[in-house]
Amino acid sequence: MARTAGDDDDDGPPPAYAAQRGPRRDPRLKDLGISCMLNTEVAALLAVIRRRPDPYSYLPPAVAAAEEATFTGLISSLKTLRGLLFQPRHGAWRCSDPSTYLTPFLDVVQSEEAPAAATGVALSSVLKVLRIDVFDECSPGARDAMHAILTALTNCRMERFSDAGAEEAVLLRVLQVLAALLRARAAPLLSDSSVCTAVNTCFQIVQHAASSRGSELLQRTARHCMHEILQAVFARLPDIRDDADADSDLALGGGSSGAGFGARCMVDVFNFLCSLLLNASDVVITPDGQGAFTSEEDVMLFSLVLVNSAVELGGEAIGKHAKLLHLIQDDLFYHLIHYASEYSPLVLSMICSTALNLYHFLRRFLKLQLEAFFMFVLLRVCGGANGPQLQEVAVEGLISFIRQPTFVIEMYVNYDCDPLLRNVFEEIGKLLCKAAFPAAGPMTAVQLQAFEGLVNMITTIADNVEVDKAPDHDAYAVDVSEFRLFWTERWDSSSFSGGGAGAERETWVDFVRKRKLRKRKVAIAANHYNRDQKKGVEFLKLCHLVPTPPEPRSMAYFLRYSPGLDKNKIGEFLGDPDEFNLKVLKEFTETFDFTGAILDTALRTYLETFRLPGESQKIQRILEAFSERFFEQQTTGVFATKDAAFILCYSLIMLNTDLHNPQVKKKMSEEDFIRNNRAINDKKDLPREYLSELFHSISSNAITVFSTTAASVEMTPSRWADLVKRSRAMDHFTPCDFKHKLSREVFIAISGPTVATLAAIFDWADDEETLNQCVEGLVSVARIARYGLEDVLDELLCCLCKFTTLLNPYATTEETLFTFSNELKPRMATLALFTIANRFGESVRGAWKNVVDCLLKLKRLKLLPPSVIDPEGGGGGGGRGSERPGHRHRASTSDAGVIFPTTHRGAGTSRHCQVGTIFKESGKLPDEALQNLGRALIFAAGGKGQKFSTPIEEEETVGFCWDLLALLASANLHRFATFWPPLLDCFNAVSQLPLFSPCPFAEKAIVALFRVAVRLLSAAAPPQRAVDTRVSEELVFKSINMMWKLDKEILDTCCESISESIVKLLTEHAAGVQTPLGWKTLLHLLTVTGRHPETFDQSVAAMLKIMSDGGAHVTRFNYAAVIEAAFGFAALKISPLDISTKILELMAESVNWLNQWHKSGYSDPGNSVGFSGSSASSSSASSVEDASRMGNLAANMFIKLAEALRKTSLVRREEIRCQAVFELGRAFNLAAAGDLDFGPAGCLACFNLVIFAMVDDLTEKTLEYSRREGAERETRSMEGTLAAAAELLADVFVLLLPTLAQAPGFRTFWLGVLRRMDTCMKCDLAAGGGAGVMQELVPRMLKRMIMEMKAKEVLVPREGDELWEITHIQIQWIAPAVKDELFPE
Repeated sequence: MARTAGDDDDDGPPPAYAAQRGPRRDPRLKDLGISCMLNTEVAALLAVIRRRPDPYSYLPPAVAAAEEATFTGLISSLKTLRGLLFQPRHGAWRCSDPSTYLTPFLDVVQSEEAPAAATGVALSSVLKVLRIDVFDECSPGARDAMHAILTALTNCRMERFSDAGAEEAVLLRVLQVLAALLRARAAPLLSDSSVCTAVNTCFQIVQHAASSRGSELLQRTARHCMHEILQAVFARLPDIRDDADADSDLALGGGSSGAGFGARCMVDVFNFLCSLLLNASDVVITPDGQGAFTSEEDVMLFSLVLVNSAVELGGEAIGKHAKLLHLIQDDLFYHLIHYASEYSPLVLSMICSTALNLYHFLRRFLKLQLEAFFMFVLLRVCGGANGPQLQEVAVEGLISFIRQPTFVIEMYVNYDCDPLLRNVFEEIGKLLCKAAFPAAGPMTAVQLQAFEGLVNMITTIADNVEVDKAPDHDAYAVDVSEFRLFWTERWDSSSFSGGGAGAERETWVDFVRKRKLRKRKVAIAANHYNRDQKKGVEFLKLCHLVPTPPEPRSMAYFLRYSPGLDKNKIGEFLGDPDEFNLKVLKEFTETFDFTGAILDTALRTYLETFRLPGESQKIQRILEAFSERFFEQQTTGVFATKDAAFILCYSLIMLNTDLHNPQVKKKMSEEDFIRNNRAINDKKDLPREYLSELFHSISSNAITVFSTTAASVEMTPSRWADLVKRSRAMDHFTPCDFKHKLSREVFIAISGPTVATLAAIFDWADDEETLNQCVEGLVSVARIARYGLEDVLDELLCCLCKFTTLLNPYATTEETLFTFSNELKPRMATLALFTIANRFGESVRGAWKNVVDCLLKLKRLKLLPPSVIDPEGGGGGGGRGSERPGHRHRASTSDAGVIFPTTHRGAGTSRHCQVGTIFKESGKLPDEALQNLGRALIFAAGGKGQKFSTPIEEEETVGFCWDLLALLASANLHRFATFWPPLLDCFNAVSQLPLFSPCPFAEKAIVALFRVAVRLLSAAAPPQRAVDTRVSEELVFKSINMMWKLDKEILDTCCESISESIVKLLTEHAAGVQTPLGWKTLLHLLTVTGRHPETFDQSVAAMLKIMSDGGAHVTRFNYAAVIEAAFGFAALKISPLDISTKILELMAESVNWLNQWHKSGYSDPGNSVGFSGSSASSSSASSVEDASRMGNLAANMFIKLAEALRKTSLVRREEIRCQAVFELGRAFNLAAAGDLDFGPAGCLACFNLVIFAMVDDLTEKTLEYSRREGAERETRSMEGTLAAAAELLADVFVLLLPTLAQAPGFRTFWLGVLRRMDTCMKCDLAAGGGAGVMQELVPRMLKRMIMEMKAKEVLVPREGDELWEITHIQIQWIAPAVKDELFPE
């Protein structure tokens, strides 16, 4: 093209092909680079082709021309390609036919004349083209180009290379090109057959490298290339359509459609890998140089690595392709199980990894295969049957499974809860416990691995069992109340009739739990059946495992699928001629599927489930049933009739006995066997080949017919074929997540061995890491056991208590402290113990005793801070002065933990266990746990299980127990009425203990109980809980009464603390005391403790406050107790006169309260909270009865007051006596003024119980003093009091005369008055210093009374009335001086 001047202008834009600045590159530059690359490769290849072996040697022209003519075609094609590379009309290389630039290079590769160097350069050129993606799947002719490259690689002949090094170099290039070919963007255009060819080519190079003793580099590269090819192939599997679409592609042209290769080639490749596993010995290098591997183990590893890669890349997509899945279900898993224990640990490790990958991606389709792998491989090898090396690898493999998030629950649900399968999870758990259990010597690697797996398993369960709110204990119960044929029952979500998705899941959980329960009961029934058939059947009916009466099918399933059932008993039952047994035999046989099986395999499968009975008729019946079933399901049509099958079965049994019975000397030959079975097939012979195959099968592998020994079961080909057949009819593996109730039951299956193993390891181990892991496992156990597994938690805590060394009865305090201070294990056990008790105390039951014992031991060792019972650092009554010097400052910042000695690592206070929180937050504990904790504290305080070295130690321990009990009660005031009664019963039980000492027990108890009472009465209760509050109050005061009655001396020894508590209650919380028992107890103890000078002032002040508050706290229910207490203080010797006088005045004034109550209808003015309910009614029942008998309730209470004043009139101090008489008279006047209605009976009672008794007692006491020598002063004093009492008699008589006269017994009453006047008149007190006061006083009083009687017309002469005459006669005897005045004639 002509150029113009403008083309050279410097100001013009740059050429279009110039590199542009920016992120995007001009595509033409890439095409130019490809052209340059191809040009370079062509030039290099031409140079190598033209190069002579010896460039300095002379060749004749003819020879040189002949050599050059050999490569003329190759050189010409290369030159042609060179001429096309830079043509401007050439478009993008991606849009060009790859054959244009690949053919010259591929011709060199396939040429038989090209030297090795040229072949290598040509292969390198092709490799570059593939790696830089010169073409892709959209390029025209890309499919043909890909196949051409593969064809060239397969047609590359290595025989022409004489130099081994050159040959190896070319092979390395071939491998590189093969790998690049399968990884190229156009690789999907390859057909299935092409992919198989590539794999085959690569494997041939692997074989060639090994057989020709190639370098290690070539062998490794070949194997690596094989790996890369498989990765490239199976990486495409997730993108391939399922089988239906793939089959349509194959129908269109065997994989030649646009979709490229598919699952078909992968099936072939996988089948090839499985065949390598099967025929490993065939590819091992032989002495003559054949083969590709040095050993069978090498073959296994090579195959397993490739299989593993295929599974990893194919993933879940494998399940979409039936043929590929069948290969894994059948061939692959059989080889994995068969070879796992026959080779080195490395092979077993690869097998475990492969099985784990299959579990990850395909477990839905491998239910029975995984069960077989666990039972026949992992569990057996882990048990040590194949040596310690394989055992270690197997345990590692098992732990890899356990680490999977849902493995544990899926194993339990799919196997342990399936009645047709083994308890895989339970077996795994027990095996780990057995493998981890310590033995003599240090723990081995296997034990440590098993221990790690066990802890991991328990932690996984614990992490998934926790819920925000635990259900009730009853919610865990599973009820099986109806018969269901659960062996064949399947979960069907459509059968659920209500609720949403959550309800469906819950129903599924219940379904699984019921299946597990039935399976567990079936195992129990099997045990009963083995002992006694009738008892076994009865148990089945009782548990609804079979209907009543039993039906054949359910019984058949029981015999067929029950684990542990005696096979001899099964055979005897099936062979019995009873009609029901025959039906069961038919149903039993129909549980087998013999479709496609040969006769001896089917017979083996059938006879493995039971043992043939010895009786020939029974054998015949069993074989007839089997033959009928086999004949119905035969697919080959070998047998014309079922009789033919029966005869041949019998013949096989006889052949088996003949060939394998050592007592038979002359063995049956094959010809004999064939001859014996002529014309049995509907008068025709069976195929000779068929009979011959049966003979050899029986000859090489005996059928177990009559043996009773339990030989280990091996995975034979026949058993595997049956397993594969069953797997196709069984439900798929169910992937599932943890559910709370299921997680709990998962743990129950292994709880016993787990706790025992963890405890044994903790006891055995010494290193800190193992101990920490053990504690982690034990805490995880507690996290699970808190949900209704109290017995497990108790066992766990008991083990930890033992490990603390605190409960060693043979160790002294110094030895225990030394061990606890210098060993890590006891401290870790202590922390774990109290941590578990604190976090999961709601589920602890009997173990509280051990926990309390450990706590008390720590207290004795001075290892508990005061904050355990007092958050502010001050101990309670039992803890004062018990801390060792130097400990208080370390505990001041603690949270009620455990103080570890400073002489060892870990010293100081542990804040993790939070000992005090157990009691302070005990309000969250359920009733049963709380009562158990309370019982443990009470019995510990009573000395049960305790060993004290000194009385001080005993006192401190008992006090600490009661401090904790008080803390416990204070934290549970809201339910005191429910949890305290059982503890109240414990007090009686403790008092009966052989070594019970009431002194410290009752002393510390009453102080602690008063603290509880203060807390109880100071707490404001809502109105709806008023009844509970009164019940709680009665309980606590009942406990206080019980304690001081155990040892009454404690009222003296503890008077200060008791008085302080009582005064606080009466002065600050009197309004909270709502029961008669509470008032009676408080006031009684107030008077008792007030007897001591040091407590008198505060006690009497409290008493005066109660009586002076205008009756604010005095009610008709506590009135008698108040009066009784007031009498106690008034009559007290140490009471000052003014105090006693004041009390007596208040007592008399209390009549005003009676008047108010009487007027208000017995409600309590000034006290809004009346006593009601059952407790108040029961407490006042006797008072109501007395009131009805004596007149009214007010009269009864007045009599209580009068009796108290009467008793006060008998004290030694004259002032108090006279004041009491005076106040008694004032009380009668107040009562009369207030219109307090005594009634005739009440008035008589006042005289009989009070006034008469007072006069009689004073008279007797005065006479007693008059007879004493030197008692003149006392006599005169008593005489004065007697005179006052006599005057009171007359005053009250006159006051109450109108009412008294109405009494039916007035005559008798009047005679009593006269008799006392006579006694007083005739008292001779002069000898004792008396002043003769009574002789002057009595006539005057008689005159006054009689005159009043006359005035009221009570004493008048009447017809038939003897009162006048009797009075007249008595006056003559008593005071004749006034006779004439009173009775004038």
